[in-house]
Amino acid sequence: MNRRSFVKTAAGAYPLAQAAAAGSAAPTLETRIMRLNLRHTWTTTMSSSSYRDTLHVAYSRDGITGHGEGAPIVRYHEDAEGARKAVESVRQTVLAANPMQFSKLMAEVFERVKGEWAGKAAIDIAIMDWVGQKLGIPLYSYFGLDPKDAPLTTFSIGIDTPEITKQKTREAEAFPILKVKVGLATDEPTIEAVRSVTKKPLRVDANEGWKDKEEAVRKINWLEKMGVEFIEQPMPAEMIEETRWVRSRVHIPIIADEACQRASDIPKLKDAFDGVNVKLDKSGGMLEAYRMISIAKSLGMKTMLGCMVSSSVSVTAAAHLSPLVNYADLDGNLLIANDPFRGVEVRDGRLILPDRPGLGLQPRS
Repeated sequence: MNRRSFVKTAAGAYPLAQAAAAGSAAPTLETRIMRLNLRHTWTTTMSSSSYRDTLHVAYSRDGITGHGEGAPIVRYHEDAEGARKAVESVRQTVLAANPMQFSKLMAEVFERVKGEWAGKAAIDIAIMDWVGQKLGIPLYSYFGLDPKDAPLTTFSIGIDTPEITKQKTREAEAFPILKVKVGLATDEPTIEAVRSVTKKPLRVDANEGWKDKEEAVRKINWLEKMGVEFIEQPMPAEMIEETRWVRSRVHIPIIADEACQRASDIPKLKDAFDGVNVKLDKSGGMLEAYRMISIAKSLGMKTMLGCMVSSSVSVTAAAHLSPLVNYADLDGNLLIANDPFRGVEVRDGRLILPDRPGLGLQPRS
């Protein structure tokens, strides 16, 4: 299946009357690796690239097609081909299941597939998109949420030279809050470059970049003076005790990202972090992400929805859950030049959720 025909299957989802008329053809499951080209080279402490490969899944049944996406990254020892193989390994399980029994289906997928969280997320999102379309409601309505409660999203500035950092900051003029990647020896020049062209609130992500707790304290205390609201994952995920030590010596919240991959991680993080960054790609989809947000909130922790560099499929799925959280960093689709779909929009930094059934995606012409 070529890219055009794969994306075009989304158009078959509307309206529901057409779906009802389509009869009871056997369900199908299509997988495709898509190369997403970045507008700027994307650099963090972990990698640098001009493109990202993500796995797209199309699940069709009863004339309705649900779309899903998983964005695997090297940090979790995953890639797009591994995600595709994981989905193919449970093809018959997915096709034989009743998609309206999605909790049962995903529990079986989680049991059978070890690791490969991005691949599992692609299945979960496709099934939930299908369910929302089948019910004729947007997924935020299924979860009982008000789309007007969606928070402002940050726009991310990757690590670069001071001059290009200034250029990226100017290009993000429409966004009221920026997120800046740090974690290298160039942290101070990076933040100073941003601050030279804007006084907007900043949020900072170190991506496990600081290995020494004293260094982390020094850098965070300096960031506080630069008007940074909070810091994500200052130290490696396994350094929970060290992060607890850092937390007692700084004055802005610390948010767990790489240290918080799934719901079972959250209780042990409570005393070291003020909140958690939930991503569908590292948790395994919408259902586990919802679970994570609920657990974190029950423990009195702040909640954030983030994303990988991905298309509007994965980002829109996360956006449907965003009315639940305190913070959003859902700009992965805005960083690419060849998004195959339209979904969630951003106006003056605010997430505007589609009011169409399911994810509410529309294929780009």
